[in-house]
Amino acid sequence: MTSSVIGTSHDAASARAGEAWAGAVYDGGPGSIAEARGFATRFLVDGHGLDPSSETVCAVELIVSELVTNACKYAHGPCAVDIERVPSGVEVAVWDSSPALPLARTADPGRVGRHGLEIVLALCQGFTVEREAVGKRVTVRVFCA
Repeated sequence: MTSSVIGTSHDAASARAGEAWAGAVYDGGPGSIAEARGFATRFLVDGHGLDPSSETVCAVELIVSELVTNACKYAHGPCAVDIERVPSGVEVAVWDSSPALPLARTADPGRVGRHGLEIVLALCQGFTVEREAVGKRVTVRVFCA
């Protein structure tokens, strides 16, 4: 199964300058992670003029990759990514259909894999999880440097 963008708030190929919010829905297929990461990067770089090598863009790219990876791996279905430019930085929310809440594990350098949430928590300044009528929404806030 290939991945596809199911819908966006605008043309996912280019973010509109100054647009404060954008969202996209992915089918959960193998290409969803890279597509979501590219979507977030275009929003920040093309739409808001952030330097592609800035700490903010790099952090958001990794956060989106990790959260969408978890959604694809554990929810086995579509997921949605919302990204918003807020005065203090960037807010990223990822929805998936699984009601299971993410579990933060204690750091263990000997553990192979399952470090995604640990990475996300190290990169963000705010983290919330909310149950929805279907599934959950993980929201992360990253301050701009």
